[in-house]
Amino acid sequence: MVTDNEVLTFFQDELPILGWLPTKDNAVGFDDVLQDYTEQEDLLISIEKFGEKFDIDLSRMDIDCYFPWKTPWFFRKWFTNKPIIQTKKPLTVKLFADSAKAGKWLYE
Repeated sequence: MVTDNEVLTFFQDELPILGWLPTKDNAVGFDDVLQDYTEQEDLLISIEKFGEKFDIDLSRMDIDCYFPWKTPWFFRKWFTNKPIIQTKKPLTVKLFADSAKAGKWLYE
């Protein structure tokens, strides 16, 4: 059976580490929003590898439910306190871990 830690380790190894000083402390966490963490291209490649590695049927996953994601402009915090209103659902490692345990994509 697939564990949460195996899925988290997979995404930590697959996705580039963000930040000025890339260390394991900056690696993606279990509840981090993956669309905020990395570029769409990197994430889509990792999702495909995830399906192959854990033998998960991702045919039910509609990527249009998760993209396009509104990414905040770097200087936005100095001009407004209003939060960005997302119209798409967030992807987290937890969603992938739950699906890996079930053997198919569970969400939509």
